[in-house]
Amino acid sequence: MVRLLINIFIVSVAIVHVLGMSREQLKKTLSIMKKQCMPKHGVSNEQVDKIDQGVFIAEHNVMCYIACIYKMSQAVKNERLNKELVSKQVDILYPQELKSSVKKNVAVCVEVQSKYDDPCEGIFYATKCLYEADPPSFIFA
Repeated sequence: MVRLLINIFIVSVAIVHVLGMSREQLKKTLSIMKKQCMPKHGVSNEQVDKIDQGVFIAEHNVMCYIACIYKMSQAVKNERLNKELVSKQVDILYPQELKSSVKKNVAVCVEVQSKYDDPCEGIFYATKCLYEADPPSFIFA
């Protein structure tokens, strides 16, 4: 019985890895990160609830909230979004039909960060670039 449960678990993990999560599953996972990052950066729901709809409020605490979400998802290295780490998370978490487009946009948008000295600001504008590149494929906490 234990062996059967282990095999079912392994198959389930393999399916999620190949197919990714649904948009709803990913949003639920991101909501856990959201609950951790909001109080750390003193942001309100009003400030961050519409990021996935393209509403980016250019306030430093919102910028650092966005950076916090990416840090919690292990997509940041040396205070910057890392193309390889983001792509790895996209492969694991995103729905199959979005992976290619999102990874293509990640390759372009991570470069936006180099224009900004402040890491929160750089990640904020890279994230805004991801939204602007393909709004229907953008998913955020």
